[in-house]
Amino acid sequence: MSTVLSQEYGKIHIPEGLTTLAAFLDWLDTTDLPEKLPIRFHKGEVRVDLMEEMFSHNRIKSALGIALGALIENGDLGMYVPDGMLLTNEEAELATVPDAMFLSNASLKSGRVRFSAGKKREAVATRVVGTPDIAVEIVSPSSEDVDSEWLMAAYHNAGVPEYWVIDARDKTEVVFDIYKRKPKEYAAAPRRGGWVKSAVLDRSFRLVRTAGTSGTARFTLEVR
Repeated sequence: MSTVLSQEYGKIHIPEGLTTLAAFLDWLDTTDLPEKLPIRFHKGEVRVDLMEEMFSHNRIKSALGIALGALIENGDLGMYVPDGMLLTNEEAELATVPDAMFLSNASLKSGRVRFSAGKKREAVATRVVGTPDIAVEIVSPSSEDVDSEWLMAAYHNAGVPEYWVIDARDKTEVVFDIYKRKPKEYAAAPRRGGWVKSAVLDRSFRLVRTAGTSGTARFTLEVR
């Protein structure tokens, strides 16, 4: 058994033998793990994010929920899924907790994505199953290689059309990239004046960081 010490969640014990997606999901369903634990599985490898930074991670999730969530929900484009929801994809042997997802009406109606409660009693939907239209990851100190390499390969294997990666760890620059899925890999959409186009949503986005009244970082996702 491996043990991961997490600043936020304490000790996480990961048993040996979690080599298949089915075994990993069975462990999640039968183990009392912390709620919203950022744990991931891809082709036999288990990873846990150790911490979440307030001013380069958590505040960005809030900005996404305000602007992207409103765009999707108010426009009746489908469903905006914030962080905390497990995504599984059998073809890619993937289980992960994205920072955000977009599920289009077309994907929901066709069954390209659906919901499952796993083996949790009295639960209705504890995970998204299939392929979301957009997956979003915000880079943290413990997840740089996961977001840029490990998850990029995993989401491509899962057929996710767009992968958004945000990195605000540098205090002078916010990096916001939208990657479009190609047959063999993702290709970054061009950025012009900080704006980057989402082909899935047919909108351009820019993430702006300013100083709030308290002097701490404030983020705004602009849409046009």
